Amino acid sequence: MSDNIPKAKVFDWDLLKRVIALARPYRSTLAMVVILSVITAALGPLRPYLIQQAIDKYVLIGDYNGLSRITALLFGLLLLESFLQYNFNYSAGWLGQTVIKDLRVRVFEHILRFKLRYFDTTPIGTSTTRAINDVETINDIFSEGMINIAADVLTIVMVVSIMFYSDWRLALVSLIPFPVLIYATYRFKENVKSSFQIVRTQVARLNAFLQEHITGMSIVQLFAAQKQEYQKFVEINEVHTEAHIKSIWAYSVFFPVVEIIIASSWGLLVWWGAGFVIHEKSSLGMLVAFLMYLNMLFRPMRMLADKFNTLQMGLVASERVFGILDRNEIIENTGTIARTAKGDIAFKNVWFAYDQENFVLRDVSFSIKAGTTLAIVGATGAGKSSIINILNRFYEIQKGQILLDDAEIHDYELDALRANIGLVLQDVFLFSGSIYENITLRNHSISRQKVIEAAKMVGAHDFIMQLPNNYDYPVMERGAMLSLGQRQLISFIRALVFDPRILILDEATSSIDTETEWMVQQAIERLIKNRTSIVIAHRLSTIQNAHQIMVLDKGKVVEIGTPEQLLANPNGHYRKLYDTQFIRTAV
Repeated sequence: MSDNIPKAKVFDWDLLKRVIALARPYRSTLAMVVILSVITAALGPLRPYLIQQAIDKYVLIGDYNGLSRITALLFGLLLLESFLQYNFNYSAGWLGQTVIKDLRVRVFEHILRFKLRYFDTTPIGTSTTRAINDVETINDIFSEGMINIAADVLTIVMVVSIMFYSDWRLALVSLIPFPVLIYATYRFKENVKSSFQIVRTQVARLNAFLQEHITGMSIVQLFAAQKQEYQKFVEINEVHTEAHIKSIWAYSVFFPVVEIIIASSWGLLVWWGAGFVIHEKSSLGMLVAFLMYLNMLFRPMRMLADKFNTLQMGLVASERVFGILDRNEIIENTGTIARTAKGDIAFKNVWFAYDQENFVLRDVSFSIKAGTTLAIVGATGAGKSSIINILNRFYEIQKGQILLDDAEIHDYELDALRANIGLVLQDVFLFSGSIYENITLRNHSISRQKVIEAAKMVGAHDFIMQLPNNYDYPVMERGAMLSLGQRQLISFIRALVFDPRILILDEATSSIDTETEWMVQQAIERLIKNRTSIVIAHRLSTIQNAHQIMVLDKGKVVEIGTPEQLLANPNGHYRKLYDTQFIRTAV
């Protein structure tokens, strides 16, 4: 997924409408926030007006009673504004956080249904940035962007209108520097926008780089590649820092310029307005009120560009998040069969390629009767693991049919299909959490007693009981606290407790020492009894009891038969593999 940011549109109204639609379940809160912004904007200009009245009607003539009354009114107005501002800020913040909570769940749920091809081509750090950082940025559209901008624009319109209504001459004089402020605001917005675009891109790159290299730190250290990888990180970080510094420069220039413009406007107003007061063409209260009007006018103007950039960055983030939600790489789940399968499997003229072009399986056909075991052997890259991937519908085939109990696997409801298949991989993945949680995958229908019985069956119970907290022992991320063999045993228990009709073992004993392998082999014999089993193994000694052995070579089935039949062919592929491996072992 590209991190490049489209720049064709100055402002994408369609995208903004789509973001606003996210708040549809909370439309009452959104309406309340909009109403509060309108009321707050309308009340703001009342304070300068009341102060003008206080000066002209009460201060200058020494009417302390009238001054007390209008002061009390001002105090009440201030309390009301504070109350409304509190409710506005809290409601807008609550709305933003609630919307992104729902959106984050929606994004993760969508990612859960992606085909594995998405994860093959998209760095994990990029997906993490989309689901966390970018979703969080969308919150700013509600809490700091869209509604605040509307409120500020409304305030500016009302203040300018009141200024011209009160005295159009003072209004024109005080707003002479206004076009300069508009131009400075526009330049600031554009500079900061381009900087933030680079920052967001570099954040995604940093996340992807860190996640990948922290996960693979053992390889980095093993090959003494720290210096090269450090330099690469420094380069990415340098671009990120330069973009931030560019935005800092824009802020450093913009705000002093704004202060100069505001001071110029005040100076013009005082110079011109004082003459009006002296010649009694205006009142002192009017002059004081206009100074306050200018402050109310320039304050939102000064922040408007920053808020607009916040809105733009929220839209950039939303475009990336919607880019994930709009991806059609979802595994189609239109099947209706939800029964427990007997376990008959048939591949009929199956062709499969990961990239739609370079086929790794070519016209593969074979069948497995329920309750029997098929062993698959072949060189690395022959297509053994690909058979597992397409049987589980991790990837879709291009041609042919895969049948389970005489029904196409697409006719099965996806969860039901995978519930029928247990998979033990060579590379065992364990999540942060306890051993018990990793075995059950937080499926509360699996009892602890069932877990213990499965652990005893594969011979893992004793080593688990020796750990602190036994089955509640935290394995840490990716099972870092356990050995490779222990992780492999836990994956066996995981497959057992889900009680699948079909069991697939992909090099499942490769990480286990010889003594443990013998123990696990005994458990496997009990485990695969009365189940359909597919065993992929390089060690031919582990598959001698298979009912059938299939030999793959460059994606094609070159031999299939019982162990005895294949060994009886002195020129066959399996016989050559068998002789080579056992001669090497004997030597």
